[in-house]
Amino acid sequence: MNQILSIGQSAQADALAQRFGVETFSLMKAAGAAVADAAQICAPAGAAFVLCGPGNNGGDGYVAAAGLRAAGRPVRVFSLGPVEALSGDAARAAALWNAPVEPLSAADLTQAGVVIDALFGAGLTRPLEGEAARLAEQSHAISAPVIAADVPSGLHGDLGRPLGRPPGQAGCFAARATVTFFRKKPAHVLEPGRTLCGDIVLADIGIPDSVLPELDVRAWENTPELWAADFPWPERGTHKHRRGRLAVVCGPALATGAARLSVAGGRRVGAGFTTLFGTEDALRIAAAHETGAVLKPAARGAATAEAIRAFGAHAAIVGPAAGADAETRVLALDLLGEGPALVLDADALTVFADAPEALFAALRADCVLTPHEGEFLRLFPDLDDDSGSKLDRARAAAARAGCTVLLKGPDTVIAAPDGRAAVTTETTPFLASAGTGDVLAGIIGGLMAQHMPAFAAACAGAWLHGRAGRLIGPGLIAEDIPDALPEILSGLRAGAA
Repeated sequence: MNQILSIGQSAQADALAQRFGVETFSLMKAAGAAVADAAQICAPAGAAFVLCGPGNNGGDGYVAAAGLRAAGRPVRVFSLGPVEALSGDAARAAALWNAPVEPLSAADLTQAGVVIDALFGAGLTRPLEGEAARLAEQSHAISAPVIAADVPSGLHGDLGRPLGRPPGQAGCFAARATVTFFRKKPAHVLEPGRTLCGDIVLADIGIPDSVLPELDVRAWENTPELWAADFPWPERGTHKHRRGRLAVVCGPALATGAARLSVAGGRRVGAGFTTLFGTEDALRIAAAHETGAVLKPAARGAATAEAIRAFGAHAAIVGPAAGADAETRVLALDLLGEGPALVLDADALTVFADAPEALFAALRADCVLTPHEGEFLRLFPDLDDDSGSKLDRARAAAARAGCTVLLKGPDTVIAAPDGRAAVTTETTPFLASAGTGDVLAGIIGGLMAQHMPAFAAACAGAWLHGRAGRLIGPGLIAEDIPDALPEILSGLRAGAA
């Protein structure tokens, strides 16, 4: 599967590779060759400017420079410090270059056909300064592609954001492509790192997969391989009730659209019997639009909870335009006390902003919270950007809540209470449109109604939602997403996703 390794785990993988007879210098030579190959593909002509740092990342750069020169490219190498100060594998790599090395201050990236950024790797812990900072700024303005070795210099490998970026400055290089090794790091999938990295090239440099069991990997890129075994495909001879009963709570009369979008998402992923619960005046409005769901009138609050239990729901969705008031809060707590698996979204999260501990005390492992950043900070005000990466924050929230947390955004993170986490890279900015989150809640709820485990359902829902957004593209509105799902599901079932 597409594991994501922290900086520490990546370093551990390098060390473990030696048990299998892999020499560290051979890893460096393979890494440098992969960087040179990427440079040749991105820009097959013109002078290559190779920026080398004082450590192993710089060693990758010297190997790449030697490879490009051997391929007939004009190459200039610029070093952050004296080559004589290098040691270990980096010094051996510099010996492969065996040609003049210029100081970094002599580099003008506007004169390059391609730039290789091999200054600093993912383990950098301090902001760029001096000539390195100057060239990072210049990298954002040039037309020549920048190829980063491991991560763009200045980008923190675990946090996925530039280190100590001063106001008005970039803080790190911007790459057209980034060549990383063995497995991706958080910076390759979390924003803004993912954008700053450009295209990711994952190079096999000789570290065997057999080292993975010793790394205790708990993070993955969200792909079907992660959850396909749990996906609830119908069996021959099944019927609508066996496929799963989904309950969706409707908002007031002038706000029924959000719940109807959730209904559409849930039905499209296979929930066999979906019922919309709401006040009679709201359901009269919904009835003019909704043809595939049963409509059940119920007074708000505890009466709705009782009606959902009487329906025998396997999963319920509470929150989309439900009303940020006491009745929604009562409903959520009542169902958490006794009720089906739950997706809590939007208003069902906001109503606990003044007392999140009341929600956390009631939550169960079969629940999914689906906040955007604003809703997340209302429930977890201490888990802001200063408390770690988005992965760190989502994991901490899931552990505190005792259930799966899906933190939305261009890099949606799904975290389970046991520390498992997935980052969704199957996404598009065209999903930034009203109502798309309601469809997402419906997709997750529809999968949970079919007894898909909460973490797997949240991962699958985020991936399907993102794939639909990419398929639809420009002009996307929330109503389009459910209609795009059959084609995606067909491909998924055929193993073509």
